[in-house]
Amino acid sequence: MLLSAPAPAGSPVARAYERLTDAYPGLRAEERGAHEPLPRGVGWVGAHELAAGGAALDAHLAWDEAQVLRDYGRRARPDVVAGFGLHRYAWPACLLITVPWFLERRVPRLPVDRVAFHRTRGLMSVRVEEFACLPDDPAACLPGARVVPGEEALREEVRAAVAQHLGPLLEGFGPRMRRGRRALWAMAADEVVEGLWYLGSLLGEERRAVRELELLLPGALAPYTGAAGFRTLTGPGGAELTTRDRASCCFFYTIRPEDTCTTCPRTCDADRVTRLTAADG
Repeated sequence: MLLSAPAPAGSPVARAYERLTDAYPGLRAEERGAHEPLPRGVGWVGAHELAAGGAALDAHLAWDEAQVLRDYGRRARPDVVAGFGLHRYAWPACLLITVPWFLERRVPRLPVDRVAFHRTRGLMSVRVEEFACLPDDPAACLPGARVVPGEEALREEVRAAVAQHLGPLLEGFGPRMRRGRRALWAMAADEVVEGLWYLGSLLGEERRAVRELELLLPGALAPYTGAAGFRTLTGPGGAELTTRDRASCCFFYTIRPEDTCTTCPRTCDADRVTRLTAADG
């Protein structure tokens, strides 16, 4: 059994990270104290190493390449592998920022030198030195707090914090993915939206998550080039089913042409209703 290290005293995000793991045991976030180094060694990779685009990124993507071959019996194109590798890092990394915002109205700043990832253990090690919060937050007196005037200012902090973290990673992965800047930032928007949407459903707060995400990404707000994009379908008996259209494509269909994501623009609404109804059943 793996035991989590205690959060630093006065951590503004500890409770949110605990709730994240309670809802989704496949991901744990462990905090490091100020000036405490992030873990290194077998299985660990720093976000800054992935952003550098060198040997660490090669090793990271080798795992994805092997997984596709093992699970589907065929090789994926190198650009598709790179897209999978970015998704499998960016999806949990975005939750490190969006979950404290959603649950506690606190937005940690996490430059790439403050996050390390152990993918096989579902573990992220983070060092939170700065965060934004609202004026009435008890955490406003903690070291590293930056008080912002209201909800829209806090949403801007979320967008800025995600961009600060993912921007260097998009630079590192981008040449491997053969996608332009617009497509890369569309993918970033999808990671933000789909991660928190999923977690909101696990927490029993899907509707609030949808509302919050629509306010967070109402349209193309630079550098993002995608919106939350939610819409409602009508299911059997008039049931309302929430879906969205992804702003980017993962290219999974190049491996399994018969399969598309439920939120892929290639998936027609009739198929979405069938899948969503089956999932609810």
